[in-house]
Amino acid sequence: MATEVVMPKLGATMEEGTIVSWLVQVGETVEEGDPIAEIQTDKIVLEIEAETTGVLLKTLYDAGTVVKVHENIAYLGEENERVEDLEKQTPTASLQSAEAQRPGLAEESTIQSRQLETGSKIRRTPAARKLAEDNQLDLRMITGSGPLGRIQKMDVENYLARPRQKITPLAKKVADDQGIDIHGVTGTGTRGKIVKDDIVSISSIKTDETQQIVQAEKRVPFKGMRKVIADRISSSAYTAPHVTLLSEIDMTKCVALRKDLLPVIEKEEGLRVSFNDILMKATAFALKQHPGLNISLEGNEIVYHSNIHIGMAVAVSDGLVVPVLRDVDQKGLAVITREAKTIGKQARDGKLSPDDMQGSTFTISNLGMYAVDGFTPIINAPNAAILGVGRIQEKPVIVNGEVAVRSMMNVSLSFDHRIIDGAPAAAFLTDLKDTLENPFKLMI
Repeated sequence: MATEVVMPKLGATMEEGTIVSWLVQVGETVEEGDPIAEIQTDKIVLEIEAETTGVLLKTLYDAGTVVKVHENIAYLGEENERVEDLEKQTPTASLQSAEAQRPGLAEESTIQSRQLETGSKIRRTPAARKLAEDNQLDLRMITGSGPLGRIQKMDVENYLARPRQKITPLAKKVADDQGIDIHGVTGTGTRGKIVKDDIVSISSIKTDETQQIVQAEKRVPFKGMRKVIADRISSSAYTAPHVTLLSEIDMTKCVALRKDLLPVIEKEEGLRVSFNDILMKATAFALKQHPGLNISLEGNEIVYHSNIHIGMAVAVSDGLVVPVLRDVDQKGLAVITREAKTIGKQARDGKLSPDDMQGSTFTISNLGMYAVDGFTPIINAPNAAILGVGRIQEKPVIVNGEVAVRSMMNVSLSFDHRIIDGAPAAAFLTDLKDTLENPFKLMI
């Protein structure tokens, strides 16, 4: 009997998801666990996996469609099976069926776990898997051209169509280092073998082609993660009246502290403590003294959070995500360094789960690694405030009536003026500045 494929609910606040793409065509066979579609939730793309082996009988929505959670989006069943009878079910019946299939968070956790596991296995479509198996090919030899490097059927077909070419070890190394596909390269060595000079020649041609492509106009559909980010940023900017306070902080003592901590934390964690790690610790310290900044506006209620969970804005290849470090005020710098590095890498590798990005009570956006002196970030709703951080620069300042060279850094605090007044926001920023200028307070 045909079974429904439903839009999963991957978090308490998720109400709908966007179908990014179908990874299987109608009529294709999938095995249990095969990815059949990609969906976009809140700033993350996940795969829906087949819960049973069968044939994709019908899809109910095109890519790009927004669908409510628990709503049926496709049917799996036996070949040539009819699905009309199932489609006649009422929406309520359909929903009940979906709820029955996904009774609770345990099921959601399973889906999230599968998403996390995708980073450790070869990403491929069922059609690509079958074609590779038929030809006894190891998929690890093939580069995928699909989303997140997924191997598609055409990638396998292209690999099979490749003529066998001879190439010297040095030429192969140069080609691999420069990302050059040797397919189609004419070898000038003995019996047509590709030598190093053939690759070097192709490399220069490739550079010219790349420059031409860069100069050409490019148009990209406004959808997926970029659309989600745009909607959230616009909602926050147009809904919450932002006020931004600016301050300049003398980071000289923090620079010295980090220098002293580097070998200590590196020995303990094998990682280098960053200024961002120290900033998170200091911000949590200041938030604990100013709970009126650690709040959210949810409906008609102002929520004063008992925990300090800091969102850390991370740039990824196709947008921006904000993973969350929890209970930062209760952790030492070594632990913060480890967790920040771990979650930052997961963000860049696309391995965050929805829970990793939920529950922040305050956000830090740090552009200090660029030539940015300062900026005014938009609040990461439902947070009520966000800290923007610029680079640290040595510059001359007046200290005790004399000119001295100090390591200075600009910060900005944007806050929702509906629920935070200027004075308490200024008091928080003042204490944060004092903490960073006297970081020994973090030891108290």
